[in-house]
Amino acid sequence: MDIKKLLGRKESERIEFKESLRMKDEIGHTVSGFSNTKGGLILVGVSDRGSAIGVDVGKKTTSDLAEYIKRNTDPNVFPEIDVHEVESKKIISVQVRESHDKPVFFKSHAYKRVGDTTQRIFSSEIRTLAKESAPKRYWDEQVCEGATLDDIDEDKLRWFLRRAKVERKMDIYEQMPAKEMLEKLGLFKNSKLANAAVLLFGKEPQRYFLQAEMRCAKFKGTEAVKPFLDMRVLRDNLYEQIDTGERFVLDNIKKQAWIDPGNIERQEKWEYPPDAIREAITNAVCHRDYASTSNIHISIFDDRIEFWSPGSLPDPLTPHDLKIPHKSVPVNPLLAEMLFLAKYIERWGSGTVDLVKWCLQHGLPEPLFREEQGGFSVVLRKYKISDGVLKALNERQRKAIEYMLKYGKITNRDYQNQCPDVSRETLRKDLNLLIEKEIISMKGAKKGVYYELV
Repeated sequence: MDIKKLLGRKESERIEFKESLRMKDEIGHTVSGFSNTKGGLILVGVSDRGSAIGVDVGKKTTSDLAEYIKRNTDPNVFPEIDVHEVESKKIISVQVRESHDKPVFFKSHAYKRVGDTTQRIFSSEIRTLAKESAPKRYWDEQVCEGATLDDIDEDKLRWFLRRAKVERKMDIYEQMPAKEMLEKLGLFKNSKLANAAVLLFGKEPQRYFLQAEMRCAKFKGTEAVKPFLDMRVLRDNLYEQIDTGERFVLDNIKKQAWIDPGNIERQEKWEYPPDAIREAITNAVCHRDYASTSNIHISIFDDRIEFWSPGSLPDPLTPHDLKIPHKSVPVNPLLAEMLFLAKYIERWGSGTVDLVKWCLQHGLPEPLFREEQGGFSVVLRKYKISDGVLKALNERQRKAIEYMLKYGKITNRDYQNQCPDVSRETLRKDLNLLIEKEIISMKGAKKGVYYELV
């Protein structure tokens, strides 16, 4: 620690100066304040203006100060205390970390750090601090009230054990009683089933959790308007929801088939990569907020598929982080562990990075990750049109794109009918610019020319 660099600075949210060891109570207040906020450093023997004054340091000075802080804080604080020499003067540093067990009191009062001041915390804030610092209990590990072992589908449980044995080499005896299996998996404690057990292996999970549904719909066009071309509400356990949701999407998107010259084998390609579809569905199931009354929604449009689930990204992740290597931060760690053991997910936060890779390899644009309407969406797009691209176009060009999204293609005559007061030459330049930007491509010849989105 370079104390010299800190001198001359102003006091701040994380730095406090004290002139003398006689100010023990003021030091204690600041220790409490730092412990209840973001931690900080106290320098003793420094003036308010940041100049070195120095203090007398004996053999027991630091140990006495440490003992004084420990004795008068609750829960006890054990700061790192060191002695430094600056300009031939002794300065004591007291490094305080943020406490995991808040609030921290000093002599029966709790304090907080606000800017460069230490302020006393009163009762309402003390209750809030205590609540926030309490050990977190995740929703999926909480007890499912009223559920019993009779609610568990033993066939599904044994299917899981067989799969986990093959996929993850899990060492567990497949024929043991269901109660013991659930206990070993952490899904049955103190004779109570965890919420995760009912969601994963329940005969009727929605009997206890109406919100644990997946709503799947295929729409005509690019907007969520009725009538549906296809619609299903999935009310199975989570493994079956993932599998059935994937089948619903594959049943409602196109598959191209062809035979390459000189190759007798038939080639096939889905509109969207199946791996990306399954990853998006599994993420929605694994990371949604199950305390919310909302359902997962899968919406298939002519130009995209949207996978929406209730709840926001866990701190500190942002939508941008999902496109680059990042740590896994499960919202439902017990569910995540069971999905991992069945090889429905990987543990290392690589799923969304792979999702981006699969889309690009498939010739599609990057998927969109966005927080919206109290939830989180993954959007797989068929065309390379982003909000930034649209904003850079003129109004006529945006109309042309809207027309192609709706009808699949546009002709010169269609475009002229849309823009009757604009010259043909200007409209031709509009379309040529869209071709240059690789937003559309020209198909056909002569009078049969038309344009499609890339």
